[in-house]
Amino acid sequence: MFEHRQEEMERLMKENQEFLRIYNRHQELDKRVTAAEFGTAPMEDLALNKLKKEKLWAKDRLARIMDGLGSGVGAGAGS
Repeated sequence: MFEHRQEEMERLMKENQEFLRIYNRHQELDKRVTAAEFGTAPMEDLALNKLKKEKLWAKDRLARIMDGLGSGVGAGAGS
Protein backbone atom coordinates (compact mmCIF):
# COMPACT_ATOMS: atom_id res chain seq x y z
CA MET A 1 0.00 0.00 0.00
CA PHE A 2 1.39 3.40 -1.04
CA GLU A 3 4.71 1.78 -2.01
CA HIS A 4 5.67 4.84 -4.05
CA ARG A 5 5.35 6.99 -0.90
CA GLN A 6 7.19 4.74 1.55
CA GLU A 7 9.40 7.47 3.06
CA GLU A 8 6.40 9.71 3.67
CA MET A 9 4.51 6.82 5.28
CA GLU A 10 7.40 6.01 7.60
CA ARG A 11 7.67 9.66 8.65
CA LEU A 12 3.94 9.91 9.31
CA MET A 13 3.95 6.69 11.34
CA LYS A 14 6.57 8.26 13.62
CA GLU A 15 5.03 11.74 13.82
CA ASN A 16 1.26 11.24 13.57
CA GLN A 17 -0.48 9.00 16.10
CA GLU A 18 -3.77 9.02 14.16
CA PHE A 19 -1.98 7.87 11.00
CA LEU A 20 -0.23 5.09 12.91
CA ARG A 21 -3.48 3.94 14.52
CA ILE A 22 -5.34 3.85 11.20
CA TYR A 23 -2.41 2.19 9.44
CA ASN A 24 -2.28 -0.57 12.05
CA ARG A 25 -6.04 -1.05 11.80
CA HIS A 26 -5.78 -1.30 7.99
CA GLN A 27 -3.07 -3.95 8.31
CA GLU A 28 -5.22 -5.93 10.77
CA LEU A 29 -8.24 -5.72 8.47
CA ASP A 30 -6.14 -6.75 5.49
CA LYS A 31 -5.03 -9.92 7.29
CA ARG A 32 -8.59 -10.76 8.32
CA VAL A 33 -10.01 -10.17 4.83
CA THR A 34 -7.26 -12.25 3.23
CA ALA A 35 -7.81 -15.10 5.70
CA ALA A 36 -11.55 -15.05 5.01
CA GLU A 37 -11.06 -15.01 1.24
CA PHE A 38 -8.63 -17.94 1.34
CA GLY A 39 -10.87 -19.89 3.68
CA THR A 40 -8.46 -20.07 6.60
CA ALA A 41 -10.86 -17.98 8.72
CA PRO A 42 -14.30 -18.37 7.12
CA MET A 43 -16.99 -15.79 7.81
CA GLU A 44 -20.39 -14.78 6.51
CA ASP A 45 -20.49 -12.64 3.36
CA LEU A 46 -22.11 -9.74 5.22
CA ALA A 47 -19.33 -9.70 7.83
CA LEU A 48 -16.66 -9.92 5.13
CA ASN A 49 -18.21 -7.04 3.20
CA LYS A 50 -18.28 -4.95 6.37
CA LEU A 51 -14.57 -5.60 6.92
CA LYS A 52 -13.81 -4.68 3.31
CA LYS A 53 -15.69 -1.40 3.66
CA GLU A 54 -13.82 -0.54 6.85
CA LYS A 55 -10.52 -1.45 5.19
CA LEU A 56 -11.34 0.81 2.24
CA TRP A 57 -12.30 3.65 4.60
CA ALA A 58 -8.97 3.24 6.41
CA LYS A 59 -7.01 3.32 3.15
CA ASP A 60 -8.91 6.41 2.01
CA ARG A 61 -8.27 8.12 5.37
CA LEU A 62 -4.56 7.34 5.15
CA ALA A 63 -4.44 8.80 1.64
CA ARG A 64 -6.22 11.95 2.84
CA ILE A 65 -3.73 12.39 5.67
CA MET A 66 -0.83 11.87 3.27
CA ASP A 67 -2.31 14.43 0.89
CA GLY A 68 -2.63 16.98 3.69
CA LEU A 69 -6.41 16.74 3.97
CA GLY A 70 -6.32 14.89 7.27
CA SER A 71 -8.41 17.39 9.19
CA GLY A 72 -11.42 17.19 6.86
CA VAL A 73 -14.77 16.79 8.57
CA GLY A 74 -17.22 14.18 7.37
CA ALA A 75 -14.76 11.41 6.65
CA GLY A 76 -16.99 8.88 8.38
CA ALA A 77 -16.85 5.14 7.81
CA GLY A 78 -20.37 4.88 6.44
CA SER A 79 -22.37 1.72 6.88
